[in-house]
Amino acid sequence: MRGQLEVRGLTKRFSPQVTVGPLSFEVMEGEFFSLLGPSGCGKTTTLRCIAGFEEPSEGSVLLGGHRLDGRPPHRRDVGLVFQTYALFPHLTVFDNIAFGLRLRKAGKPEIARRVGQMLELVDLPNLAERYPSQLSGGQQQRVAIARSLVLEPSLLLFDEPLSNLDLKLRIQMRYELRDLQRRLGKTAVYVTHDQTEALALSDRIAVLSQGRIEQIGTPNEIYESPASAFVADFIGSSNLLTAWVRGQNGGDTTLETEHGLVLTLPRVADVSGATVTLLLRPERFQVAAIGESDQIVANRFRARVRDVTYMGEDLHLRVLALEKQPLLVSIKNSKGTRAIVPGVAIELAIDPEDIHILRR
Repeated sequence: MRGQLEVRGLTKRFSPQVTVGPLSFEVMEGEFFSLLGPSGCGKTTTLRCIAGFEEPSEGSVLLGGHRLDGRPPHRRDVGLVFQTYALFPHLTVFDNIAFGLRLRKAGKPEIARRVGQMLELVDLPNLAERYPSQLSGGQQQRVAIARSLVLEPSLLLFDEPLSNLDLKLRIQMRYELRDLQRRLGKTAVYVTHDQTEALALSDRIAVLSQGRIEQIGTPNEIYESPASAFVADFIGSSNLLTAWVRGQNGGDTTLETEHGLVLTLPRVADVSGATVTLLLRPERFQVAAIGESDQIVANRFRARVRDVTYMGEDLHLRVLALEKQPLLVSIKNSKGTRAIVPGVAIELAIDPEDIHILRR
């Protein structure tokens, strides 16, 4: 199936040393697709090329099978929601939403009808006559979304629209934005540096680093099966350990880390004698008191707690396994974990299925 949005070999050169691309990806109709990466990775430049605010040095952008090369932003059938919302401070909520319709010479009855629909859609029906300065951050964001939607674009573009909101409101708006996109069935491309945001909102994610795509996949694929050490480290917390393959016996592969921690995982092909990078997610460890029985027999070892960070429902531990191997461990806060304090010895276990070898 052909994507509604197609980005083919998109490259943007700012200088011989600074280049974004070449990037190629497709976004399906009705899909919520995120461009995720650290500052300077090229995600906003890519979005601006799609929107028409930047011209690619090479490559092309197609929407609905039609090339957008050379078209100005207002002729691309896209709606863009900015990080700063970009509302006109001297216009009311109604007039901000109606601005694009008036530029298109829409009649007053049509403007009133469509703006009214948008106000209902974003749950602001009683705020039409207010000015942006009289609105909260979340309300301003809804107005910016309504202003983009009122023109009925084929594609919605979001440039970090939640980054200016406080954490609690950001989480609330995350749910509202996803629900709105699903109800309307709009295709959306969303730029963010927030891994949690991308995982919560997206159908698929493209992880970018230094102007290149590291991996494209569903949130589950990106988190559970990262394609590189960069993706593993950037998405969530991680323990990345350098290890050597000691041997393979039957259905198992045995590895030893640089600090002497021996781990077993299901047999992996083509790694005999190799040096590899292992990924162990902090939340996959099981913690027990010394000598306490546990279901996991393999990959059990002692560790000493160096530091405990209280996060409310979770505890984040920094431990030393075998007094040498630093590890991050995340556990749920409960009555049984109150005895876990710095200096205490604990026993850790991790299922062999939860140890991953990164190929690059």
